[in-house]
Amino acid sequence: MSADLLLALAGFAFVSSITPGPNNLMIMASGANFGVRRSLPHALGISLGFGVMILLVGLGLARLFAAVPALRLVLAVLSVGYLLWLAWRIARAAAPEGPAGRGRPLGFLQAAAFQWVNPKAWTMALTAVTLYTAGGPWAVLPVTAVFTAINLPSISVWMLMGVQMRRWLSTPARLRGFNWTMAGLLVASLWPTLGALLG
Repeated sequence: MSADLLLALAGFAFVSSITPGPNNLMIMASGANFGVRRSLPHALGISLGFGVMILLVGLGLARLFAAVPALRLVLAVLSVGYLLWLAWRIARAAAPEGPAGRGRPLGFLQAAAFQWVNPKAWTMALTAVTLYTAGGPWAVLPVTAVFTAINLPSISVWMLMGVQMRRWLSTPARLRGFNWTMAGLLVASLWPTLGALLG
């Protein structure tokens, strides 16, 4: 991969990773509710799970979706359902000292699996593979490495923003308002997927 193409890829990886989306909203809510240490598995699950997703898409999964268009509809329906469930979970999250069972962050495997029903992750992966893997299927390896390296620091910015808000969110009413706002924004991020389903 040429230096110019690598620079362009790094720019795309940064912009697409740092801009708002389901992962960033969820990791920000996790940082605010649970802090860095308890949110770290969630952050690692996002980055490593997305890296695996790019790798598999680049090695041929994209061709499967092109060959079987119905899979896109199934994925869209699963995405909407899962994101709505996560939004409800965020809205009802309590501080760690809250009622048992309500104060749990998303784990590593849950965050990694979430990439497969995350509409923004699919858009990022398909675009990256289409634009930056012209050299054949194994050209996906540097794309995967660049995205994984850039994604973790990018989403960590959102986690740290959530952590910085913890002091202000120390009252139950503020925390509840923040969580419902994050849940609402997560639902709003579904609009492109819903538009594709209804269109």
